[in-house]
Amino acid sequence: MSQTVRVHEVIGRVLAGLGARTVFGVIGSGNFRVTNALLEHGASFHAARHEMGAACMADAYSRITGEVGLVSLHQGCGLTNALTGITEAAKCHTPLLVLTADTAVGDVTSNFHVDQDALVAATGAVPLRIHSAATAAADAARAFNVARHDRQTVVLSMPVDLQEEIVELPGPRTVTVLEHPALQPAQSAVEDLASLLASADRPVILGGRGAKDAKGELRALAGEAGALLIASGGGRGIFEGDEWALDIMGGFATEEAAALVREADLIVAFGAALNDWTTRGGTLTEHARIAQVDDRPEAIGRHRLVDLGVLGDAAVVARAVRDTLGGTGRRTGYRTPEVRERVERARYWKDQPVEPVDEPGFVDPAALTNALDALIPMERVVSVDGGNVNAYPGAHLRVPDEQGYCLPLSFQSIGLGLASSIGAAIARPDRLSVLGVGDGSLLMAAAELDTAVRFRLGMLIVVYNDDAYGAEVHLFPGSTLRDQEIIRFPETDIAAIARGYGCDALTVRSLDDLAGVTEWLDSPRDRPLVIDAKISGRPSWLMEMGHDFTGAGGQGTMPT
Repeated sequence: MSQTVRVHEVIGRVLAGLGARTVFGVIGSGNFRVTNALLEHGASFHAARHEMGAACMADAYSRITGEVGLVSLHQGCGLTNALTGITEAAKCHTPLLVLTADTAVGDVTSNFHVDQDALVAATGAVPLRIHSAATAAADAARAFNVARHDRQTVVLSMPVDLQEEIVELPGPRTVTVLEHPALQPAQSAVEDLASLLASADRPVILGGRGAKDAKGELRALAGEAGALLIASGGGRGIFEGDEWALDIMGGFATEEAAALVREADLIVAFGAALNDWTTRGGTLTEHARIAQVDDRPEAIGRHRLVDLGVLGDAAVVARAVRDTLGGTGRRTGYRTPEVRERVERARYWKDQPVEPVDEPGFVDPAALTNALDALIPMERVVSVDGGNVNAYPGAHLRVPDEQGYCLPLSFQSIGLGLASSIGAAIARPDRLSVLGVGDGSLLMAAAELDTAVRFRLGMLIVVYNDDAYGAEVHLFPGSTLRDQEIIRFPETDIAAIARGYGCDALTVRSLDDLAGVTEWLDSPRDRPLVIDAKISGRPSWLMEMGHDFTGAGGQGTMPT
């Protein structure tokens, strides 16, 4: 005799069977039962204080682990609260599945009613839904597989009346785990790319977020072709430890690293968008031939015209091109003794001179970040929020590998960093999660400090506190103090606020105040440490440079 269950049980059972194991969310009446169904089948749940925080936690968790992240939301306002985080994930092609309740079918007078599919589509995410009780298992399986295999952010709307309907328990064949074979390139494209590399004198291979699983193949190809290696912001850490690798390309690059890229005669981008931030508005690529390798045809040439586009999986293409080059002999290319010395000098910001700033009572953000970089363990995951100060943690803090960096800036929103850092801490509990954030960004999402304390996360949160929306202060340098009243705030004791949430905290006005960090590192680290760093008021070098390649306005603040 067949067993009958409610639809919410079917959804939880099917998703758990497909591999859903970590859920973030805020629980309301519409998602209470389906979330519990997931937990009953082995998933874990992490309660955020705000829906945007839940979406950002899941996004970061997925970026670090490569798994499908799950978010559970109430209908209507629960979804709208999460939309900024969902948009960020969609722009990054994060494999994320958002489970959101929806109003009962036809109930257009409910206070919770909005056109959820239209809202979701506007963000760039994929709107899907449970269409009926009979199709619930297939609808849920399809949503998970689209997120996982198409690398899409999917929002699955689940009408509350359908969730309560009774259906027969689906058999095991309902759960289908799809194999996703690597996309094979055309042989002619492989030969064309090999020919470009063979004729280049100063080739550079750029690895992006889409090449994280191909780092071994890219290093081998670079060795064969005599190419330097460098990562985009999304792929930072992919080449860490390679003697011929620079750290990061684009706005966060050191000036000497940018010069080495600018002098290249061929740039081959694997899984990288080649957007304005990575190319500094095209100034790093204007003198080189460009080849772009991606497994999505719409990505090739979207931001920059390229000389050659290769459609294929990054690892497969790199391996095939290396095999083709193998018969021509290993080349010196860009790997000369002189360039090797330049690479060594240019790799990290910690090795660049810091112009001293003498503002009593305020600490220089560059010197502060370099000191923290030397102090904290390298087994870390660095997350960055937006604004004037993001260059300091985003560029000066080194990372151990491709799982050591989370850059939630594709939507250029501030306020996503704290939740992202919590998601990273849950993804890699063996590492120190480090967040660099401005005071405005932190206070926008401060409720999630409670989440970090509740989960006993030994995170390091560095608040670059200038008591202002610093990006706007520096983007309008000719404005009067009266004009700036709308973007400046009275001095805020962020350390006291953090202690109120249960964090450890200290105020830093000079490098001598960092002794408390060492004490915390030697402690059990069962709660976050928040550093309220009272920073000097000069603009970051990135803010000054931003005008050079993106023009005035907020477009010069967030490199991705």
